[in-house]
Amino acid sequence: MTGIERDMQSYYAQRASTYERVYAKPERQADLRAIEAWLGAAAGPFAGRRGLEIACGTGWWTPHAARHALDWLASDVNPETLALARTKALPPCVRLTQIDAYTLAGLEGECFDAAFAGFWWSHVPLARLPEWLERLHARLARGARVVFLDNVFVPASSTPIARRDADGNTYQQRPLDDGTTHEVLKNFPTRDEAVALLGAQARRPRWHRWTYYWALEYELD
Repeated sequence: MTGIERDMQSYYAQRASTYERVYAKPERQADLRAIEAWLGAAAGPFAGRRGLEIACGTGWWTPHAARHALDWLASDVNPETLALARTKALPPCVRLTQIDAYTLAGLEGECFDAAFAGFWWSHVPLARLPEWLERLHARLARGARVVFLDNVFVPASSTPIARRDADGNTYQQRPLDDGTTHEVLKNFPTRDEAVALLGAQARRPRWHRWTYYWALEYELD
């Protein structure tokens, strides 16, 4: 695990109890309701599927994505966020487990034909995304449906970008309630940039765009 990955794991563990404040921003409510309805529809992307959720955090998106799933394994590396996820009213098909999203170790014997990651793509260093996507795809059955959900950068609403590194990754400075400030890797890809990283297995990519969020949906060959 690299230094930035350790720092971000620690940051999200410390932020667990206040993480969901981001979903209270008034200007984002219409987008959030639209995305919740899309993910949770009876004919939504995960209806009738066995899904793996990467970096579920406090479980905000889990009830929506898993609403009509056959089976759903929601995973996160931090016990602090998983403890909060366990307090939610989750569908009966949901299981929660502690897994490192980078390695996906511990999934032996599991069978998935769907995967979902909300606000994970933007935190993976650009140079690591192709390798990580290959690792995820290797855990999924042929014909699996994959959805990534993440943020659009909107100057009036998003945390400002503090710097860009030599690989093109962008970073934000984020304060916590204890007065500390943490550097967080946060990328904002365009549709073409995201699709270009998917690899040869990805078929029929569909880009969904709202004001404050984007989603990339595709199937595996």
